[in-house]
Amino acid sequence: MPNAPDPARRSERSRKAILDATLALLHEAGYPDLTVEAIAARAGVGKQTIYRWWSGRGAVVLDALVEQMSAAGPPVLPDSGDLEADLRAVVRAIVAELADPRLSATTRALTIETLSSETLAEHVRDRLLRPQLDAIKARLRSARETGQLRVGIDLDQAVELLIGPMYHRWMLRTGPLTDEYADGIVDLAMVALQPRAA
Repeated sequence: MPNAPDPARRSERSRKAILDATLALLHEAGYPDLTVEAIAARAGVGKQTIYRWWSGRGAVVLDALVEQMSAAGPPVLPDSGDLEADLRAVVRAIVAELADPRLSATTRALTIETLSSETLAEHVRDRLLRPQLDAIKARLRSARETGQLRVGIDLDQAVELLIGPMYHRWMLRTGPLTDEYADGIVDLAMVALQPRAA
């Protein structure tokens, strides 16, 4: 007699199909054209299955992006021993991502949805942003231990000093997002973060 179907395995297959479909549709059409109906059709499930597990498309997109990030492993910043060079590489990479129209459209749309949902905002912060912010904080902590960072600096505030300006420019579209801009952020941050001359 054949084994009975395993509901847990079936549910996991459906969940993975939904998240894979979400990422594929994001890549093909972008966030504005993404609908729960389209995700369900691509995944081969009923849309009620999606609504059983998620509150709406923002929550599905968040889980898909978190899963994609998790598959790549926890974010770790380079540690060459040269804090300025390491920060320059990381800030340039973030600025390039924000300047990419396809990636930026998804991030911008998800950000808009967080403005009307405190729960979604908390999930985006804790599950998507926090690992990246913590990686920068860990690199700054390492630099402080080797004397490259001024003693007594609030590391969370130092992370915001690096990240805040580029997100401000990205959100308000106050100027171009370029390598030169990224380098300028690092130059200014290093003045504030490095040990002061005696």
